[in-house]
Amino acid sequence: MLVADKNKAGFLHVDTIRVDIRKKLDKDGNAILYSAIPLEAYPTRFTERFVHWAKNTPSKTFIARRNSKGKWVEWSYERSYERVRHIAQSLLKRKLSLKKPIAILSENSVEHALLALAALHVGIPFSPIAPAYSLKSTDFNRLKFVIDQLKPGLIFAGDGKKYGKAIQAISKGIEVVIHENHNDQLGSCSFDDFEKTPVTDDVDSAYQSIRPETVAKILFTSGSTALPKGVINTHENLCANLQQITQTFPFLRDEGLEFMDWLPWNHVFGGNHNFGLTIYNGGTLYIDDGNPTPEGVPETVRNLQERNPTIYFNVPKGFESLIPFFKVDQELREHFFSKLKMLFYAGAGMPQHVWDAWEELAVETIGKKIIIATGLGCTESSPSALFASEPRGFAGLLGVPVPGLELKLVPTGNKLEARYRGKNIFPGYWKREDLTSICFDEDGFYCTGDALKFVDPEDVNKGMVFDGRFAEDFKLSTGTWVRVGLLRAQLIAAGNGLIQDVIITGHDQNFVGAIIFPGIEQCRKLTETVTVTGRGTVSANHPEALIQDIRVREEIKKILDDFAGRATGSASLIRRGILALLDLSIDKGEITDKGTINQQMVIMNHQELIDKIYSEPAGEEIIEIEMNS
Repeated sequence: MLVADKNKAGFLHVDTIRVDIRKKLDKDGNAILYSAIPLEAYPTRFTERFVHWAKNTPSKTFIARRNSKGKWVEWSYERSYERVRHIAQSLLKRKLSLKKPIAILSENSVEHALLALAALHVGIPFSPIAPAYSLKSTDFNRLKFVIDQLKPGLIFAGDGKKYGKAIQAISKGIEVVIHENHNDQLGSCSFDDFEKTPVTDDVDSAYQSIRPETVAKILFTSGSTALPKGVINTHENLCANLQQITQTFPFLRDEGLEFMDWLPWNHVFGGNHNFGLTIYNGGTLYIDDGNPTPEGVPETVRNLQERNPTIYFNVPKGFESLIPFFKVDQELREHFFSKLKMLFYAGAGMPQHVWDAWEELAVETIGKKIIIATGLGCTESSPSALFASEPRGFAGLLGVPVPGLELKLVPTGNKLEARYRGKNIFPGYWKREDLTSICFDEDGFYCTGDALKFVDPEDVNKGMVFDGRFAEDFKLSTGTWVRVGLLRAQLIAAGNGLIQDVIITGHDQNFVGAIIFPGIEQCRKLTETVTVTGRGTVSANHPEALIQDIRVREEIKKILDDFAGRATGSASLIRRGILALLDLSIDKGEITDKGTINQQMVIMNHQELIDKIYSEPAGEEIIEIEMNS
């Protein structure tokens, strides 16, 4: 049993940037924050560092993945570079270009990595498309939309069988290259044949012709409010941001940098940040085929038992799902923390109880706390804009601007909108001049729609915290604004695992309500059997029965009552909640390719839940707070 007292433990020392943030006012009186530490030089071309490591550390493992027999297959920098050059020649032979980019339908794989690097090496844009658009969709409408926007000259698929139906839906007149389960019926060629093309001087010429503004990749956002839009990342965007991150965490330059990572490369966190840092700093990337699901977590644990990451990246749900394994396995803990320098999360806010659990695990294992870091950014910032890089942080702290980035804070109502300007900021949306023209202000700052607030208005060096998103906010019938993002994050944190996610309701209504997605595993811990009014007891293995259990409902009600006791007004008071088990659809836009819930689409598609929340009198399925609490 863990008995660590994290409050008495110090931090494992690692080198992080000295925080020195300055503040100035623009002509309109808006505050602009920036680091006094200048951004150091960075490469012109993304693969410059890849070439450097291939020549200077040729035998070092660049990338590895388990094969079908469970054995790690490793590829060195030198051998990977050789393969990249052959693939690049094949791409040039097909006259692919800005007008004929590459579409990638694949999970993370060695071949996916090499194809992406080959495209980057000769200046051909590529787009890794969310696998969910191919594998979890039945109508392929989002995939078709992306392909129609992209108009690729080549489609790469990691597996012809797995992606076969999707390819048939989109590939008319487009060449298809397949790695596994090659299918002649799809009119495709195999990846093995594709990379046998003899290399000519054309590869070096194309490499030398790359300029900072050359389009590197197009990342289609998840479309949380509309259909996906393609974010252009140039070579300068990527290289500048990787230098910004490396300056923030100088220990990334240390020898022995190793990552074990599952985060998908069609997202900016996995594809730009983690994959990019590997190449930029000559590290080794072990591809984790696990994920934060009950089926995928054991594979991640298996991989962490064998490898020694020096930094471990994950989303908060991933960190939470690993805690039970680490609590009972001392050998796993000792192995994991033996070379670890930092834990880094992104993609969502980390609940404080998850943060506390990891600090306790570190103290129990190595006697010191590990820095737990995060930041703020987006696909449009390639992705990093702010970082919380110092010890003694807390869940929700976003930190300060990276070197070379200006953060403008524009008062909007009683909140501050974050706007970015810097070399890492994208030039615009792919073939969407209409969207591009409205996302930058007159001074060239990208308008994020994120709201931030100071930890301490008197000391800008203490950083910023998230204060919601303007696009999600709404007004009650009283005219009072409800800050959805902040309220949602606070309720999830208050749920301590019993509330997995929540939809905040109340637009034009008299009070705030919530559609609550329960954390099923945490709910099961409350009881081995479920007691349902009028039905006796049934097995807790049935989620439908579980959410009707008296003890579960009482516990959720207690959370809502306690939450109400801390409310400062009607905008932060959640009067009613309803527990829901919805089979959310990616085709209907209810869930994004990231697996996150689209608040607006769920509300639009499930009006019956809204009706129940606001019906008078409240039905028995409604959990209502005590108004005198």
